[in-house]
Amino acid sequence: MKVAVAISGASGVRLGIKTYEKIPETYEKYLIVNENAVKVAQKEEKEKIFNNSHIWEKPASGSFGLDALMIVPCSMNTLAKISVGISDDLTTRTASVMIKERKKLLLAPRELPFSPIALENMHKLSMLNVIIAPPVLGYYSEPKNLEDMENFIIGKWFDLLGIKNSLFKRWEG
Repeated sequence: MKVAVAISGASGVRLGIKTYEKIPETYEKYLIVNENAVKVAQKEEKEKIFNNSHIWEKPASGSFGLDALMIVPCSMNTLAKISVGISDDLTTRTASVMIKERKKLLLAPRELPFSPIALENMHKLSMLNVIIAPPVLGYYSEPKNLEDMENFIIGKWFDLLGIKNSLFKRWEG
């Protein structure tokens, strides 16, 4: 399975990086980041990293066969662009391809509260089978620290995409 994580916006970048890092090694994984983050990531990661301004890269093509894309965090700007079909960078182009190919696309919007415009955009995308999954904590997982909270959120996202994981304590009734 080919899985990509795109990081848009500034707040929540840590969660995007952790999501990428927690994808099991049995998956082919890719990271899409903005120019400044690329420089840092290339020094820290040995994985396949794409510059968001390089719209011609492999994930932008349906024939590449990406199975899932997670945009973590997803800025309201990126969400709005995707909802109206603007594909002006690698993240939005790849999202457009995922919708066109009917592949799994998960957006983790990072606003609080959501504006009526953002909610309208999310509703529109959810009607196209895009998964809208803000980073919301489930207290039944009994988190003890920030890492437990992040693992719960990432584990729930992986569940939605069919990525096997044991990152959090599951509900036992």
